[in-house]
Amino acid sequence: MMKKKPQAAVWMLAGSLLLSSAFPAWAAGVPAASTARTDAQIAEELGILQGDGSGVTDSYLSKTTTRLQAAILFLRLKGLESAASGYKGSDNFSDAGQVSEANKAVLSYLKANPQLGWTGTGSGKFEPGEHITAQQYYKVLLEALGYKQDNDYTYDNTLSFAESMGLSRVAKLGTLRNGNIATATVEALPVKVKGGEQSLLAVLVSQKVVDAAKASLASYTSIGIADHAQIGSYLVDGTGRTLYMFMKDSPGTSACKDQCAVNWPVFYADNLRIPAQLNAADFGAMTREDGAKQTTYKGMPMYYYIKDTKPGDTNGQGVNQLWMVFNHSGITVAEKEGIGSYLADAKGMALYMFTKDSPDKSACKGNCESAWPIFHTEHLPVTGELSTSANHFGTITREDGTKQTTFKGMPLYYYVKDQQAGDVWGQDVNHAWYVIDPKASEETPSNSQPQANAYSIEISHFAFSQTELTVEAGSTITFTNQDDVMHNAVSDALNADGSPVFETKLLGKGESASITLTQPGEYTYYCRPHQSRMKAKIIVK
Repeated sequence: MMKKKPQAAVWMLAGSLLLSSAFPAWAAGVPAASTARTDAQIAEELGILQGDGSGVTDSYLSKTTTRLQAAILFLRLKGLESAASGYKGSDNFSDAGQVSEANKAVLSYLKANPQLGWTGTGSGKFEPGEHITAQQYYKVLLEALGYKQDNDYTYDNTLSFAESMGLSRVAKLGTLRNGNIATATVEALPVKVKGGEQSLLAVLVSQKVVDAAKASLASYTSIGIADHAQIGSYLVDGTGRTLYMFMKDSPGTSACKDQCAVNWPVFYADNLRIPAQLNAADFGAMTREDGAKQTTYKGMPMYYYIKDTKPGDTNGQGVNQLWMVFNHSGITVAEKEGIGSYLADAKGMALYMFTKDSPDKSACKGNCESAWPIFHTEHLPVTGELSTSANHFGTITREDGTKQTTFKGMPLYYYVKDQQAGDVWGQDVNHAWYVIDPKASEETPSNSQPQANAYSIEISHFAFSQTELTVEAGSTITFTNQDDVMHNAVSDALNADGSPVFETKLLGKGESASITLTQPGEYTYYCRPHQSRMKAKIIVK
């Protein structure tokens, strides 16, 4: 392949809600089998993505993809990998010495078979370690599907032609990493090859590249994430249709029947394919009272809306103040004793800053990047507790062409030794790496103002422990839920964009969330799921 240059919200995610006694449940949920896997898990199980010496690990998925890796994947998708790895030709690219002996055979095979499209970058070179862009990899996939550059499409319109074939999930990412390669490859498997009725997957099965017993993995129903300027990011099905939750439901229980069920059809799939940003454990299934199965997200039943007629429609959002999308933010706020509040990804994995970085520029490369994988999300906070800080988040393009999310200009990273949500092993490593407290950067009172303090409000028996609380500007108020059902705290006052001045996440039993109020005034607030019976006030001096 010749190397060519690529020419924010009213509602937040509700998890578990208790039905008011005025709304009796009719469909007690019975567990039903359901499986969710990420694109990378599917690609690994199919044998398409094989990883490095340790397999398809998070570290491997975070690395940039090279031209050599892309070429090997192309050969694998064409059923030619064995022939290439066993090739004995003597002619090769002038820079083949940069790779292992086994990969020299692959490069020699590509040199001997220019019709495959991998003819190098000019001057006899292949540049095996050069990074692959979205445009270049979608060209690989189109060639694997039988489409030829300059016959079926031009290089400049690769992305638009790929989109017409249903291939677009990583199109905006520039230079790709191995996790993006997994997503794009699995996306291509159900697509029919040119001039035939077989899908790419079916061809791979017939060539024994993919185990027929595992082929069903690629036909899992897809869940995606869409973005809306006012609503924020939210869950959709594989065709882009919006998925909703019903405020009268409770975990594993549906209160939507009869005409409601006609207007709000249930969503169900035995098996789900999900983006890497989502947790497989958050998806489940229930059997409704009428015997129908329904997929759940964090316990809440999922629905369509009959008046959504095309992908991108969100006509169900806010209907009767009871229906809402399943919001998703790529960045959240976590808390840990001894650490306090810090930025985390959607799965709760800590995000770090590097003191050697400068605004909008990363100083972490090579081995540093292996230990501190970069973080990127297209789904920046528009709703929830980070909505007031939304303008602090941004995106930079690194020297290798990949994108990285920033907070106040500082690039964000993971730490390779953090293995689960709540781990913060990267804190203060070499006195250069630190988690970020988003609240520490908020406006604070001047010396003439009263000293800020910390306050606590307990939520118990469907009531806030202090119906009127007076605090100093800049103080932090922590809400802790003691009920078995979920509650939150939402301000009546609105920002200029229509979003609440504060809105905590929905809190399960024992969970806490904090807010900081810097502007004097009176703030009445309520619990969104139970707003008719749970209200209180905070007075800021």
